[in-house]
Formats: sequence, structure tokens, C-alpha cells
Amino acid sequence: MNETIKNFGYPENLLYQGDNWVVLLRPQQVTAGSLVLACKEAATSFSQVSATAYSELPKVTGTLEQALARSFEYEKINYLALMMVDREVHFHVLPRYSGPREIAGVTFTDNAWPKPPDIAQTTDMTEEQFGELRDLLRRNWP
Repeated sequence: MNETIKNFGYPENLLYQGDNWVVLLRPQQVTAGSLVLACKEAATSFSQVSATAYSELPKVTGTLEQALARSFEYEKINYLALMMVDREVHFHVLPRYSGPREIAGVTFTDNAWPKPPDIAQTTDMTEEQFGELRDLLRRNWP
């Protein structure tokens, strides 16, 4: 696995592993169910991602969107490709919603709704609460 994938908590935070992509629960939760969708290749720009990896994206995004819908009933979803700190190709996947969501005893609020997300603003969670969130998503994974 590349450094970006490891930096987001692989393998502990792993929700899905495909041939070319992994989905991880983002350690810092911007909104409930914030994920990282990361390419397993060493690509540091989109133009370097193989055609094979691109062809797997509809399947991976379809399954992660189903899991997020089952878990949080999001209203919108944002895919952010920032790659400023972590070099390899990846997206921050943020479910968006106008009202609060309560999971594992934590209330999550999308403070920027309906504007662009503020990824610097996250919700504090204990390791146990984070584990409950991860387990919820794993149970709801198609």
C-alpha cells in the first residue's frame, strides 16, 4: 500500500478493498461517515492513474454511496481531491446533510451546509466511538 493509504489508517480503518482502490474511514470526521477513497497505484496525479483503475471507480463509488445512504441518509455527497499533504491520488468523501446525525453517542453537524465543506472543522470522538462508526459502515456495506 502507498504512503497515503497508510497515513489514513490502513488496515485498521479499511472498509473496502478493490483491485485498484481502497475505502477508509477518515480519522478526522468532518461529517458523520467521512471517508477516504484512495488509489492503490503510485500515481501522484490523475493523468497517471491507469485506465484499469478508472474503470473500477463506478463500482467502488456505487458501493460506498450505498453504505453511506444506509448509515446516514445523506442529502448530498462531496468528493474532494486535494492531495496537498498526501501525494498519491485520493478523494475525501464527505456525506452532507442539513440536520444533525447522532451515531455512537456523538452528534455530528454539517456546520458548512449548504456551502462547501470546511474540512478543518471536525468532530471529536473517542477510539471506542470511532470503532462503533467504523462497525456501522461495515455492517451497511453492500
